[in-house]
Amino acid sequence: MSEFEFGLIVAGNAFHRWVVHCMSAAGLKDLTPLDVLVLHHVTHRARDKRLADICFIMNIEDTHLVNYALKKLLGLGVVASSKNGKDVTYAATGKGQQLVQRYREIREACLISALKADDSLNRDIGELARLLRVLSGMYDQAARSAASL
Repeated sequence: MSEFEFGLIVAGNAFHRWVVHCMSAAGLKDLTPLDVLVLHHVTHRARDKRLADICFIMNIEDTHLVNYALKKLLGLGVVASSKNGKDVTYAATGKGQQLVQRYREIREACLISALKADDSLNRDIGELARLLRVLSGMYDQAARSAASL
């Protein structure tokens, strides 16, 4: 398990470096990895999202972290908020949508094209994604157990 956890740390750091550099290349600099991921989620499926929805999907307990990212994205004009009754929802602005689209183009050119060359790697990544979802549940359960000690 230690080998897996070390691999997860290294891969997580590489992924965070990637999303920041890719978004910077798309035209939006000085974001944290969480800022980039929140922008992507707010843009996903072109549906308004509540803070609680974003935290739930991203499996983030500390809503303050996501709220801070949303405030930063609002200030940059890539996300807009609206009030629906008691709920505040967030959606990408036209500028935010354009930047995410440019990010996708860069991702396709720099990352996805490399995967197209190896079908077995694509199958392995699909299986790895499944295993990561299973392990995520195991880690969540272990965290709940540890919190009650």
